[in-house]
Amino acid sequence: MTQATTPSTDVAAPTTDLEAMGRRARAASRQLATLGTEEKNTALRAIADGLEAAATEIEAANREDVEAGRAAGLSDALLDRLLLDGKRIAALAADVRKVAELDDPVGRDIDRRTLPNGIELIRRRVPLGVVGVIYEARPNVTVDIASLCLKTGNASILRGGKETRRSNRALVAVIQAALERTGVHPDAVQSIDDPDRELVKQLLRLDRWVDMLIPRGGAGLHQLCKEQSTIPVITGGIGICHVFVDESADLDRAVDVIENAKVQRPSVCNALDTLLVHRAVAATALPPIAERLAGSGVELHADPEAAAILEQAGTEALVVPAGQDDFDQEWLSLVLGIRVVDGLAEAIAHIQEHSTQHSDSILTEDSENAERFVREIDSAAVYVNASTRFTDGGAFGLGAEVAVSTQKLHARGPMGLEELTTYKWIGLGSGQIRE
Repeated sequence: MTQATTPSTDVAAPTTDLEAMGRRARAASRQLATLGTEEKNTALRAIADGLEAAATEIEAANREDVEAGRAAGLSDALLDRLLLDGKRIAALAADVRKVAELDDPVGRDIDRRTLPNGIELIRRRVPLGVVGVIYEARPNVTVDIASLCLKTGNASILRGGKETRRSNRALVAVIQAALERTGVHPDAVQSIDDPDRELVKQLLRLDRWVDMLIPRGGAGLHQLCKEQSTIPVITGGIGICHVFVDESADLDRAVDVIENAKVQRPSVCNALDTLLVHRAVAATALPPIAERLAGSGVELHADPEAAAILEQAGTEALVVPAGQDDFDQEWLSLVLGIRVVDGLAEAIAHIQEHSTQHSDSILTEDSENAERFVREIDSAAVYVNASTRFTDGGAFGLGAEVAVSTQKLHARGPMGLEELTTYKWIGLGSGQIRE
């Protein structure tokens, strides 16, 4: 059984036996599958209480991670993702309580029918079993995953980035202590805190114990998982997100939407990366957009036509020529690509070429253009007259998310509770035999 007391923040690498960890996770998942909704909710509320009670210790551990990350040259975007201050810890606790309040999908009958032979056939939601998640400098993900997996009766094996080791140790200690207090096996949530990258490759081949693997990181991690995993993989989280300003757009409203999509939290996957503007309104739309973004220090990487418009308008925005690869960048910072297009068809073609199928939006008052955009943009989330920042488990009413899937099998978009379940067929008979 994993020790549930608060660990030291010393980062000496322990010896990690993933086979033993997987075996313990499988045993814990079998206990979780037998728990009722209220038992799981009691554990979740205990975790929320524990996070609040241990906020000082968690902040102290996180400060060490942030200081080490700053010394190692982490970008401002990564440091923002890494930060856990009192406000964010309180928000994490609130999110865990929200998960406790959500409907439990486990045990719910999806459908039932009676076959001609009299067998009553039921399709019922059940846990996946053991979920492995690999992620980088996002300690809040530790709590999100643990709470969603617990609610759905899944054990979890977490592998956060080396930048978050102290924070994750403190968080997992709180979680495991809360589980133990409420009679849930603490091995239901385990963390690999050894920084040895070889352990990631070992985790990818732990198919005897792990049922699903979710990598939350860059393209390199996704490719590694696709190539080497013997476990089913759900990829996502990389978002090159677009907003297209159509010629019929309400330009005053467009400025607000674009500012929100780019500035509200630029370091996340659903933040705006590329702005496309219809040529018919570019000269009118671009200067006020640039002025608003300049107030937040956004650097604009503009194509020649957009750059000429902004130069002539004399805005205070920092404008640089768009580079060859700038429209294939997930900026995760206060940088925005801008391109002027002929119209809807060219905007759609640009998005189809450069999108990672995460979140894309059209600003328009033309219902036919809106419908065409929704029909032809094949992304996990497509918006009309709204910010891309809404692609999030909390904003979608899912409570939290384990990832944002940009693939199409099993789950797509923010993965909440239902996406962490599968189903089984149940046949209730009265002695029927097949002829």
